[in-house]
Amino acid sequence: MRLLKCLLFSLIVSALIVHQGQGQVFSDQSMLPVDPAEYDNLSTPYNTTLTFLYNLQQDTFRPEVAARALETGSVPHKDAQDLAIKLKQIFDGNGVLVRMGEIPTQADFRDSLHNQEAKFFFDTHRLPRVFLEKVDDEWKFSRFTVEHIEELHAETYPLGTATLLNVLPQLGEKQYVGLQLWQLIGLFLLILLIFTAHKAFTFIVDRVLFFVLQKSGYGEVAEKYLLPVARLVSIYLIVVLLAIFIRVLQLPIEVVSWVVLLLNAAKPFIVTIIFYKLVDIISLYLEKLALKTESTLDDQLVPLVRKTMKAFVVVIGVLFILKDGLQVDIVPFLTGLSIGGLAFALAAQDTIKNFFGSVMIFIDKPFQVGDWISSGDIDGTVEEVGFRSTRVRTFRNSLVYVPNGKLADMTIDNHGLRKYRRFNTTLTITYDTPPELVDMFVQGLREMVVKHPSTRKDYYNIYFNNLSAYSLDVMFYVFFEVGTWQEELQGRHDLLIQTVKLANKIGVRFAFPTQTLHMETFPEKKGFTPTYEGDNSKYQQKLNEFIQTELNKN
Repeated sequence: MRLLKCLLFSLIVSALIVHQGQGQVFSDQSMLPVDPAEYDNLSTPYNTTLTFLYNLQQDTFRPEVAARALETGSVPHKDAQDLAIKLKQIFDGNGVLVRMGEIPTQADFRDSLHNQEAKFFFDTHRLPRVFLEKVDDEWKFSRFTVEHIEELHAETYPLGTATLLNVLPQLGEKQYVGLQLWQLIGLFLLILLIFTAHKAFTFIVDRVLFFVLQKSGYGEVAEKYLLPVARLVSIYLIVVLLAIFIRVLQLPIEVVSWVVLLLNAAKPFIVTIIFYKLVDIISLYLEKLALKTESTLDDQLVPLVRKTMKAFVVVIGVLFILKDGLQVDIVPFLTGLSIGGLAFALAAQDTIKNFFGSVMIFIDKPFQVGDWISSGDIDGTVEEVGFRSTRVRTFRNSLVYVPNGKLADMTIDNHGLRKYRRFNTTLTITYDTPPELVDMFVQGLREMVVKHPSTRKDYYNIYFNNLSAYSLDVMFYVFFEVGTWQEELQGRHDLLIQTVKLANKIGVRFAFPTQTLHMETFPEKKGFTPTYEGDNSKYQQKLNEFIQTELNKN
């Protein structure tokens, strides 16, 4: 609303400062000729324009003379006068400022931009269908222009505003501070309409819309995202109303020219801001979708998509502001942008390679955020995937930035995608362990794996596997069905603790590199080497006690 207040204030000040006649279209009156005959002359584009505009001014109002500048054919003379007046109103309503010094004065003028035809266009952006054309030896508004005057007039004054052109002047033509009474009244009514519309839109948005969304359970989303967009939409509608009704006042052309230009630029500007904020709403929806998936890579993709969409909206919005608002020809700009883009691409090959590398990572999904990956010297957990690089947190707690272009070409070992995590170790027991006790020890280990909640039950290998130099070796080869390294470590911890408890329970001793010196036993002295009883039932009883007390309690 601050933008509207500034615009209305500037409009009022400019209208009061510029003291011109009603609908004056000339910008350089010092160049106007003195000879009255020059105001009824169709020999050049300059003379035709002068004849048409001069004879439709308030002080020199002769529509029958101005109508001669139109190629009306068999149109009745009175209707031709009406068409001339409407064409003049089209010029005024679109804010087309005719600069007489820029109109050609040659009778044989050829337009180089339109295949050297005998035509002259006043404004190819705002009035592309209005042009002069040489007919025999006279320059007139073309038959094509005359046929489209009614259509152009309806486009310039929509919503019944054309009727106001005839109603408002009846309120009084006495001048005050450079403006006629009906213009001042119309300006007051316009300001009243704008503020009333603003209050109405504000009430609908802040009260009705918010109340409905709050009742629907979207109160927080509505307040944070939807209400700002709705307010901008209301401002856009007000700008549209202002652009429509400001033309009816027939203010000085200098004022209307820049006001129309400002309003035309304000509309795409506001639309750009609306779409810029809509990106946040779309991103919020994408975030909710990403939370429903198991992958964490799409959680990183949402911020990147949001930034890309916002950049796209800004670029497109600037182009529309330049083209439709400020009437700037953007073709040379786009041509220069494409050439500059090529030069930039050559100078930033690595950056572009990294960008496409990130695209390939998001498409192929070789890893996701939180995965433990290994590739060359890289070994750590993925923290973030950006457009240029990927951040990996190493196990030294340092942060490594890997260019995506390089990462996309590397062989990646993704430990985070493992379905099973292997645990392979060798349990060494002393050589004096009886075979029966070794077999019971292996049975106890297998029972541990079966009872553990995180181990793979369909595949594991636990066998008396080797006779090494100082120990009997038992292979302990199992898999954990867990999702994280921490859960894997916890599973290892549980199995090793139970292994120690099993060994202590049944009397198995773990071996370590030793050298043993055997000596004869002295009388009445007991050796350090343990003696095992030949009764296996005692070992079996101890094994069953271990299974009942240690394994079944889980």
